[in-house]
Amino acid sequence: MSSASSVNGDGKETALFEQRLSKIGEVRAALGQLSGKTALYCSDASIARYLVARNWDVKKATKMLKKTLKWRSEYRPDEIRWDEIANEAATGKIYRTDYFDKSGRSILVMRPGVQNTKKAKGQIRYLVYCMENAILNLPPDQSQMVWLIDFAGFSLSNISLHVTKLTADVLQGHYPERLGVAILYNAPKIFESFWKMASPILEPKTFNKVKFVYPDRPETNKIMEDLFNMEELESAFGGKNQVTFNINDYAARMREDDNKMPLLWSPENSTLASEPYVMTKDTAQEGSSDLKSEETTSEKREETDSESENKEETESESERGETEAVSRKREETEAISGKSEETEAASEKREETVTDSEKGKENLSCAVEPGEGKGITPADRNGCSSSDP
Repeated sequence: MSSASSVNGDGKETALFEQRLSKIGEVRAALGQLSGKTALYCSDASIARYLVARNWDVKKATKMLKKTLKWRSEYRPDEIRWDEIANEAATGKIYRTDYFDKSGRSILVMRPGVQNTKKAKGQIRYLVYCMENAILNLPPDQSQMVWLIDFAGFSLSNISLHVTKLTADVLQGHYPERLGVAILYNAPKIFESFWKMASPILEPKTFNKVKFVYPDRPETNKIMEDLFNMEELESAFGGKNQVTFNINDYAARMREDDNKMPLLWSPENSTLASEPYVMTKDTAQEGSSDLKSEETTSEKREETDSESENKEETESESERGETEAVSRKREETEAISGKSEETEAASEKREETVTDSEKGKENLSCAVEPGEGKGITPADRNGCSSSDP
């Protein structure tokens, strides 16, 4: 590959390009012999994305990529199919548009205001499906996507910090440099408190890709005009396109894409594996000392998050165990209590029967021996009431 074809620069940029190709080779050597989908995934461009995410630190990038390869082998994101996650998509909370931004990037629209499920596992699996689908539909000269987040109808009950953290983990850990920009469109005031809690979860590079846009602020609307063709952009984001989400039409599109996915990941597909690293003017500026310090912070956060996750999992398992034990104990207690109550009820019934029998005898005594009752008040009659004969 010629460095001159990748970046129009001087000898310094050419040297930097060659140095980065060398680092890509180091990561590849550290990974060892690859085969199947793993080999397809680890193209020069893919390895470069992990190096960029870790500021071209070979050791850190290799560690990060190995985690993704393990995750992909277990989670199998490329094998998720529409019918498996269709219920998550019913309201259009996440969908890929049929148009691209001016740079040719895939666009994922997200509408947290129409969240329709509660389980984090299903929500993340649908997000992964959407990420894989967006990548599948990228043009050959593009590797990133755009997130358009619409806050219409939003309330804090629509999102959780836990799901947000899982989303950040998936995006930053397994899809590095896939997000080009995230537009948070017309976020309400109530979102500010959540953003203060959620923003520290994001790595600096991801945080810097988040843009807040408000329809009543011309300076932020310019962001939309610079990024999108306003004729294609949906009216919900200030564009002129009046299209609305239709689940039936979208399902048909996704099923067509599902048929394309195995072809992309077939061992014979040399296009995926041979995706080259291209150094653009923007990537030529990467590697500054300030980014280095940011990456160190990100790595520390990653280690802290990992420890926290392990702790949460342990605590969660412990809590579930305790809950189950308490539940079993309660059931046993209730069972014993139930038997006890039944026994007590039977005992009380017998006592009532005995008491009624005794009362009958006493009443009979009062009735057949009236003479003994003379001068005796009702209280002194030992069970004979004033109405007794």
